[in-house]
Amino acid sequence: MKKIRCFIMMIFFITITATSIGASLKSISYKIDDKVYEGYYSISKSPEAPLVLLVHDWDGLTDYEIKRSEMLADLGYSVFTVDLFGKGIRPTEIKDRRQHTGELYADRQKMRSLMLGALEVARLKGGNIHNAVAMGYCFGGAAVLEFARSGINLKGFATFHGGLTTPENQDYSRTKGKILILHGTADANITMDDFAKLAVELENNGVSHEMITYSQAPHAFTVFGSKSYRKDADEKSWKRFTEFLEETLKR
Repeated sequence: MKKIRCFIMMIFFITITATSIGASLKSISYKIDDKVYEGYYSISKSPEAPLVLLVHDWDGLTDYEIKRSEMLADLGYSVFTVDLFGKGIRPTEIKDRRQHTGELYADRQKMRSLMLGALEVARLKGGNIHNAVAMGYCFGGAAVLEFARSGINLKGFATFHGGLTTPENQDYSRTKGKILILHGTADANITMDDFAKLAVELENNGVSHEMITYSQAPHAFTVFGSKSYRKDADEKSWKRFTEFLEETLKR
């Protein structure tokens, strides 16, 4: 808790909008280390409702993450949708996506600080951070596993077609909470060798985990409307994820 309290001093709110996004989400601007970020939140009317921290993929926080957040809010969860790039930074070109993700891959402490800052913003908005799971897509999955390795005290961590490689000089010895990995067997970007290596790491560190692959599912198999979308794998993985939430979080 000492680290969290120290970091709170670094967070300054710029604006909090009341604009509804879709059925249930509201946008919120917040500042970390003099940079403005824009996330979305939906805090349940029940103060004891579990919290899901949702992290975007490499094109930033878009309508896709908003849709997924609405789906979780409709299930009764409080949701905070994290922005790791900065307000208005939603790259559409591959080179720009690589630039923004590459900057955070190269500065893991900053990645952790942004995740921790988002968690604190969620708390200040009324989210129950003591009964929470972090989940992410693609790049967001890598950020969620980085958060897990930091030792943050969350109930669980889940990734959909997320980055699985552990950086040098890191391990899962401090990880608290369960880990759920939902992956496509046909993923050419994050291979089954990466998948297997992570399984061994988690087992060797005594981390409770479940890892599932879906046949013929490529990278980004959950992204609606894309060429990579696979309906069967998407629906199965979402079902397992919602079951994971029910099993892991207190209602």
